[in-house]
Amino acid sequence: MTDFVLVSGGHTGGWIWREVAERLRAAGAVPHAATLTGLGDRRHLAGPATDLDTHIEDLVQLIDHIDAPQVVLVGHCYGMFPVTGAADRRADRIAHVIAVDTGHPRDGASVAGLLPEGHPAAVRVHERIATAADGWRIPPPPPEDHVIWGSTAGISEPDLTRMMRLAAPQPAGTLTRPLRLTGAAAHVPSSAVFCTENGLSTDAVEQLLAAGDPTARALAAPDTRYFDLPTGHWPMLSAPAELAGVLLEAAAGGGRKLV
Repeated sequence: MTDFVLVSGGHTGGWIWREVAERLRAAGAVPHAATLTGLGDRRHLAGPATDLDTHIEDLVQLIDHIDAPQVVLVGHCYGMFPVTGAADRRADRIAHVIAVDTGHPRDGASVAGLLPEGHPAAVRVHERIATAADGWRIPPPPPEDHVIWGSTAGISEPDLTRMMRLAAPQPAGTLTRPLRLTGAAAHVPSSAVFCTENGLSTDAVEQLLAAGDPTARALAAPDTRYFDLPTGHWPMLSAPAELAGVLLEAAAGGGRKLV
């Protein structure tokens, strides 16, 4: 019986994993869908000091309160930053780390500094941080802002409406605070899931690596195993059964290695 800690991307909360959690539970696993401070039904707990370290501590506390000796951490998009930080702090409790449509962030990285200066997505993120309400509260973007949301391919109209209705402001410090790692979790097995409708696949990353693309190196890690899902950036809504199956397979050691 495997315990999964599920951490979603920006502006969302544990509610977004509902369908995936049901399928993991039906397969005999134990899902724990995390809602980070300031997001989901915990949005009222955010303040100017809420930052990446707050979210890392949220996950550390959740891990400490799970009875299982080890857990599988799953991070989607922004969620990989607190997941990586929590794995570093509780490396002995982590059986596996799975990145969903994102890379494995390195020491010193921040969401705001992840992309090269001048990149359209980087410009958009910095604009949103600079215009945050009260200097720290970044409102959810409109659904057509695919620079922030990523591809919404495959999400039904009711689910997209629900995602927009429940989206919460993102505390600016969660995007600007650098991730600090000791390297304690370097030995923890890892996997990555690419959502091909969002523009990346295992084949594409291999081609970028062969061409010496520096951004591809941030998506590739030694001994990481990879999976592709033919859907958009939010597979927990667009392909929950398929995502649950991939998470179970990844936790069991499946997947493909990069060439």
